[in-house]
Order: sequence, then structure tokens, then C-alpha cells
Amino acid sequence: MTIAARTIYFKNDVGCLWEEPLAYLRLEYYAGSREESQFRALLTHTRQALQRRGWSKLLIDQQQMSPFTSGEEAWMTTEWLPRAVLENGYRYGAVVVAHDVFARLAMTSMVMTSRKLGHTYRSFEHDTEAINWLASQG
Repeated sequence: MTIAARTIYFKNDVGCLWEEPLAYLRLEYYAGSREESQFRALLTHTRQALQRRGWSKLLIDQQQMSPFTSGEEAWMTTEWLPRAVLENGYRYGAVVVAHDVFARLAMTSMVMTSRKLGHTYRSFEHDTEAINWLASQG
């Protein structure tokens, strides 16, 4: 029996988007500052991959991530996230939390402002817990 390998869907200076064999996407943020156009490109490709695969689950690895800028946060909550949920089927987000406390706070703020969209976020300290939770979701 062969076990399918994960494959890179998209990669730039902000992070890497993987297609995982257990039918979810893994979004890995890199350390350091981000150029907003590259940030938007990474997340736009994430929406497209959800649509292309018909998947609803995303593991968001923020361990190395620096905090969202106010512009990034505004774009994510008013444009990207509503479209990902309503148009691309995004339902479950497992967040492996950032080491940076300000990045954690920025993510918490975004989650609170997006609760009305009908998707679910859970935060985890480790990949294994996040993967297990995603696997248990419909």
C-alpha cells in the first residue's frame, strides 16, 4: 500500500500552501515582515485550492508568523474570509498558534470579528492535535 504524499500548491516569500493527503490544506506562514501583495496572493491561492479540491478544512501554521498588520486584518475579515466561507466552502480552521504573543492576539481578534460567518476555528499548540481535530470534523 502506498501512502500519498503532500504536495506544494503555492509558495512565495510569505509562506507555503500544501495539499495534504488527508483532504485538508496546510497554510504555513514564514517568519518576518510581509509585502501585502504577496500576503494577498498566498491567501487568494488558498481560496482557489479549497474550491478546486472541494475541501473545507485548513490547518493554519502560524508558529513563525509576525502579527497581522491592520491592513491585512481588515482585508482578511471583510473580503477574504467571507469569500472563502461563502464561495469556496471553508468550514474548519485549525490554527497552530504563533510564538509571538502579538500575532496570537491579532488572530484572536480576527476570529472574534468573523464568528457570524458559520465556520469554526480552534487553536492548538502542536500540529498533531490540530490534525486530529481536523480529521474528526465532517
